[in-house]
Amino acid sequence: MQSEDTSRSLPQSGARPEGFQRVVAALAAKAHPQAPLWLDVAARTSQEAADALGVSLGQIAKSVVFRRKADEHAVLVIASGDKRVDEKKLKALTGPLGRADADYVKARTGFSIGGVSPLGFAPADGAGPPLLFIDRELFRFDVIWAASGHPNGVFKMTPEQLQSLTGASVIDVVQA
Repeated sequence: MQSEDTSRSLPQSGARPEGFQRVVAALAAKAHPQAPLWLDVAARTSQEAADALGVSLGQIAKSVVFRRKADEHAVLVIASGDKRVDEKKLKALTGPLGRADADYVKARTGFSIGGVSPLGFAPADGAGPPLLFIDRELFRFDVIWAASGHPNGVFKMTPEQLQSLTGASVIDVVQA
């Protein structure tokens, strides 16, 4: 891993968007030792996040949201930034899936695409939090980074901490 980049700063209380504030609160409530960072540049893609942080693409814990067709429930897969989710493998666990557009993602997670965090959800209309899965490929790394509710927000953790923070099941769901 490269040295830490200077294009990030600590969050300032009250000066950040609501989604970022929710993630800060959720991490504090779970006593996570790493406070989220605010990047000076937006990182809407895994590659942009890896570049901003000076880490490998695989260390980015990207959130990919699907719509379960049976009940319209959100399904969120947290996968390595260098891997693609295999929808056929996921469908075997969830049933038929559909694509989730930007409005659906915002309504079901409380976050905009490019900033979907694996915790701190605020789903609309009583939908309940997404069904969560973590792909086992993230466990290749000692340290990973996830979005903190906004394209400029990220937080650091180990894969084990991610599982503990989210309660998500660890599965094999990326393409070979």
